[in-house]
Amino acid sequence: MANSRLALAPLLLIAAMLLSTETMAQPTAPAPGPAGPINLTQILEKGGQFTTFMHLLNITQVGNQVNIQVNSSSEGMTVFAPTDNAFQNLKPGTLNKLSSDEQVKLILYHISPKFYTLDDLLSVSNPVRTQASGRDNGVYGLNFTGQANQVNVSTGYVETRISNALREQRPLAVYVVDMVLLPGEMFGEHKLSPVAPAPKSPSTGVSDDSNSTKKAASPSDKSGAGERKVGLGFGLGLVVMCLKFLF
Repeated sequence: MANSRLALAPLLLIAAMLLSTETMAQPTAPAPGPAGPINLTQILEKGGQFTTFMHLLNITQVGNQVNIQVNSSSEGMTVFAPTDNAFQNLKPGTLNKLSSDEQVKLILYHISPKFYTLDDLLSVSNPVRTQASGRDNGVYGLNFTGQANQVNVSTGYVETRISNALREQRPLAVYVVDMVLLPGEMFGEHKLSPVAPAPKSPSTGVSDDSNSTKKAASPSDKSGAGERKVGLGFGLGLVVMCLKFLF
């Protein structure tokens, strides 16, 4: 028995050495590389309901600007992404009536040049600055209200709630909104209807009110002429009577 064990000892040693060599030869798993740059379009594509918003980000070049800025800015960014249903609920022709500059301004209005969590938006000082600006470089702002887990956003023209977050991690937050955020500075005046001017007479170009005033004055003119005729007749009659008395 002892001899058999001694005979197996060299075999066991050789097997152990082979196993050790095989283990060392196995390649080690590569360490995970750094995360790639943040891409807003890829985030929206995963959401699956932002085709119109992605199209506008593309044709206005705002999407590229966001990708560049969010990967280089220390402040981060916050994007409010309207769903396809939100765009479908707009009045027909709303987007087509906008010029290229106005389309850019509308998309920039959905972006804030600072990273905000939902909790931040509940306590932030209103109005919150956006990337859009108007005359004299006046910045368009958004107002936020709400409590607990519900956050509402108002433009002064429309108001909606933030549905959920596609991303809420620094440096970029992307929130879903159920309405297109139409800035009051661009759309508020559309609520006012123009006042029609007073109708004018086709012949004289004077309003009907002035004509009626002239018509009202004409009877008094005739009345004055009648009084002058009566006074003249009475004077002539008196002269005739005096002549008859003398002759």
